Amino acid sequence: MVEVDLTQPPFNMLDETGREEVRRSLDMVYYDRDEIILETGQTGEHVFLIHRGEVAEVDPTLPSSTSRIGHYTAGDLFGAISILNGKSRYRFIAEQECLCYLLPKALFQQLCADYPDFSDFFRQTLAHKARLMTEKRAEGGVTMAGFMLAQAKECMREPVMMDANADINDAVRQLNERHADSVLVMHEGAPGMVTKTDLLNALVMDGRAQSNPVVDIAHFSLVTVTPQQYLFEALVLMTRHKVSRVVVVDCETVKGVVELTDVLSYFSSRSYVVSLQVEQANDLETLAAASQRTPELVNALMAQGVKLRFAMDLLAALNGRIISKAWQFTVDPQFNADSCLMVMGSEGRGEQILKTDQDNGLILEDHLQWPGLEDDMQRLTDTLIRLGYPPCPGNIMVSNPEWVGTVSQWQQRIARWVEARDGDSLMKLAIMLDAHAVAGNPALLERVRSTLFEAGAKDELLLSYFARTTLRFSTPLTLFGSLKKRQHGIDIKKGGIFPIVHGVRTMALERGILATSTLDRLDALVEDGRLKRRFADDLGEALALFTELRLKQQLEEGEANVTKRSDRVVVQELSSLERDLMREALHIVKDLKQRLSHRYHLEYS
Repeated sequence: MVEVDLTQPPFNMLDETGREEVRRSLDMVYYDRDEIILETGQTGEHVFLIHRGEVAEVDPTLPSSTSRIGHYTAGDLFGAISILNGKSRYRFIAEQECLCYLLPKALFQQLCADYPDFSDFFRQTLAHKARLMTEKRAEGGVTMAGFMLAQAKECMREPVMMDANADINDAVRQLNERHADSVLVMHEGAPGMVTKTDLLNALVMDGRAQSNPVVDIAHFSLVTVTPQQYLFEALVLMTRHKVSRVVVVDCETVKGVVELTDVLSYFSSRSYVVSLQVEQANDLETLAAASQRTPELVNALMAQGVKLRFAMDLLAALNGRIISKAWQFTVDPQFNADSCLMVMGSEGRGEQILKTDQDNGLILEDHLQWPGLEDDMQRLTDTLIRLGYPPCPGNIMVSNPEWVGTVSQWQQRIARWVEARDGDSLMKLAIMLDAHAVAGNPALLERVRSTLFEAGAKDELLLSYFARTTLRFSTPLTLFGSLKKRQHGIDIKKGGIFPIVHGVRTMALERGILATSTLDRLDALVEDGRLKRRFADDLGEALALFTELRLKQQLEEGEANVTKRSDRVVVQELSSLERDLMREALHIVKDLKQRLSHRYHLEYS
């Protein structure tokens, strides 16, 4: 019986009986350097599991310079698809002396029939396979249920409902009797909310009488969730909308109220108190202390096995609130209605998890007079540096007058960039496409961005120039197994993240899609008919995988006190599942580039 590690996917999907059958049936075979292990068109007779050595996957229909499309090393598996499809699509060659375990075709087919999960592993999309890595990461730690499975209905309080004719005195009495923090008032068929703070302000600050109708102080613009939505989503909404509670509504019927304190109690890890600390910060020192805890929050989210999209949503909302608070501490409130602070880059897309360089700008109403503007913006930049956001090496910050301007000035800049179409102008257009308002009046940014869409969406030449940047960095499939030194590795940002982000950004510009998040843009492109759902899901999962592998590397560097974060991932340090997923994700990037090249005629550029 062969002794082989069968604890990794897909063999961990078998029970002990199935694994013992595998061990009894395995043979070990030696292949010399440059020997063809499996030829194109050959009927698959074995599944190969590499014990030692390296194997190249080659497409003989491509030129020799690009024919090497995959690489497999110790612990990797190949040949299963050849059995499922009846014959091999590609050629597999030993790049050095190799020892491989051989699993017979008949047993493989029997295992697929007896173990559906084992069979599905070879047929699933990248989206399904990526779940295995998330689940594996959570093994041994806190269960995923607290984040992934807990729903709003599990944490909601029974609503305290009052008639519109009730007065303030009635509301206070109800709150005391029910030990509640808020009441819901029905008015013309719609619920409005009144909190303890609202009642206190009404009686003390506004001088209202206890007999005044409570409906007069109710808020009717409520943040709502459904009973089935995750508590984690409720926390994101509270952070983003600066509220301490959400109303649970099912088919237009109020079912309950979820309070921030209840959510934070449900998530017992102290890391989640960061949201509350940010909201309660009344000075820069307290805000800085809360801001410094975000890496702790990221580590906790990853340990819990939280899906990356949820983690990005929460961190984006938190970063937005931190920057908004910095604005409040720096800028006189009189300028809020006539100015808009925007963040760009990964922060604008909501895809920044660990703090990176500042990318921000300021839009002003044309008529606004702001004495001391430059001094205020320099102070804001310095404040953000204190909060952990380093200065931008390219000086894309509000302290740079080039990134401050009136609506008309921004519209003129966009017109110049569209006309120039040079590298610097295209970069600035991309930056503005990702811009997201975090303080002041967001309507100003909407006016500026509408100019960009009007100018660029139908300009085929601009779109071609814009899309060409996705081909700037090669897809690192040919380097997949040949990098040995830690300082080398695959640049996952250039080779994987950037082509997806910018390719999707290009399609969003063409289709006039206003969303800034790459994942939201993918959903919109599916609804628009530009992309098929399966390909959009695979692109989203590929982006999440690249981001997660990069984040894992950066968190390890943070623990080692490495000052400059790396974008490189060393393949040899990945698990066999991670290597398999990364290889498949890079093929998806290659497919996207081919589609973009065809659509925007990049093959002629």
